[in-house]
Amino acid sequence: MKTIKIHPSDNVAVALSALACGETVTHDDVTVTATEDIMRGHKIALYDIAKDEPIIKYGNPIAVATRDIKKGEWVHTHNVHTGLSEGGEYVYDHKVYDLPNPAPRTFNGYLREDGRAAIRNELWIVPIVGCVNGIAKQLVDANQDLVTGSIDGLYSWSHPFGCSQLGDDLAQTGKLLAALVRHPNAGGVLCLALGCENLTQDIFKGILGEYDEKRVKFLVCQDYEDEIEEGTKLLKELAEYASQFKRQPLPAEMLVVGMKCGGSDGLSGITANPTVGRFSDRLIALGGTTILTEVPEMFGAENILFSRCADEQVFEKAVSMVNDFKKYFVDHGQVVYENPSPGNKAGGITTLEDKSCGCVQKGGSAQIVDVLRYAEPVTKKGLNLLSGPGNDLVSATDLTAAGAHMILFTTGRGTPFGAPAPTVKIATNSALANKKKSWIDFNAGTCAEGESLDSAGDRLLDYVLSVASGERTLAEKHGNREISIFKDGVVL
Repeated sequence: MKTIKIHPSDNVAVALSALACGETVTHDDVTVTATEDIMRGHKIALYDIAKDEPIIKYGNPIAVATRDIKKGEWVHTHNVHTGLSEGGEYVYDHKVYDLPNPAPRTFNGYLREDGRAAIRNELWIVPIVGCVNGIAKQLVDANQDLVTGSIDGLYSWSHPFGCSQLGDDLAQTGKLLAALVRHPNAGGVLCLALGCENLTQDIFKGILGEYDEKRVKFLVCQDYEDEIEEGTKLLKELAEYASQFKRQPLPAEMLVVGMKCGGSDGLSGITANPTVGRFSDRLIALGGTTILTEVPEMFGAENILFSRCADEQVFEKAVSMVNDFKKYFVDHGQVVYENPSPGNKAGGITTLEDKSCGCVQKGGSAQIVDVLRYAEPVTKKGLNLLSGPGNDLVSATDLTAAGAHMILFTTGRGTPFGAPAPTVKIATNSALANKKKSWIDFNAGTCAEGESLDSAGDRLLDYVLSVASGERTLAEKHGNREISIFKDGVVL
């Protein structure tokens, strides 16, 4: 199969492999001859499309023709434009879809004292201010001997903030860092302060709230003659506490998995993203939880998600999330449709609607049970939406802060980065999986070669449970793990 028509009402098909000028493809008993070379992931017109008519893909309008397009032509940025604007009216039109019925599954994880599951038992150093990033790194380098027994690693999360910030930005930094301190994958956490920053230790403790003093320690570096010596002492105490946790069988319903895409291509919404969607439906059917973010990459596909909001209260929260992000763009003098990226376009994605309709495929077909603010912890089992931007590292950090044990990251172009939570890279095409074996953990490109999405979803569930049980992702093996904090205001 050289091309795929995703939905019966589509007037374009997507090339699963490159089409040469003169090649023919057939859909719904209609044979189409390519009038030019068309790259993999790009679209071919199945019918004549008049100027100003919509381009239909995924059963949704993803662009408007800027001129007459003949059957067999390449459909891309040179002959269409976005149909998006900053406005939008939404009506709650509730839809419910059946979920699969998988057999119960387990993973070997850690059970924390508060009843939460963890898939890693790590020691984390969380700088409260960027000035102590170097000290945090020194402590990590000097104390690798603590990584033994059931302790899976020692890491610090560098960032440039915590001082010279005001108002919402300072509050947001504190909220995000406090959420990381609470993350269950951290068996012990050292919070590292300088002593003269805006985000003082006392302010941060107020944001953090009640905490277990055996699990969380604080060090103000200006208060000690030798902060490395004192930090090492505290890390040893944390390691002693964390080492009591051992892996044990836990039900899959205790898992929380974040879902994200980046470096997308024209196959993202056909292979990898719907594979993740099939996985999400399976985990939710098992009683588990998934989180979908990247609000700007929902623009143009909002109604696909809104119709699955469990009730009108969730629907109103989802609408507010989207409208607030549109306002964020407008307030900064930007248009909401300034997306996709050059790499996305090279891979076959034409407009933001095109990208968004593929992006939301990761959400599967389950009901949306809640809508979370930035870095807000997940509290309801099922599919959650999380407010956050499309930027890969910012949104992956956001997913971690919300409580995701791991992150599934689909990509058509490839990327090596990792979040604090284990980050699984899922290729949309086999060429990428074969080329970047040191980046890609899971190949969903097989869905363009005959494997069913249900089969790929089953494979992905198996792999996720393996990672949850201790199998390390490639990003973990390479040490590619970092954070980025969302900001909007001035820097003093």
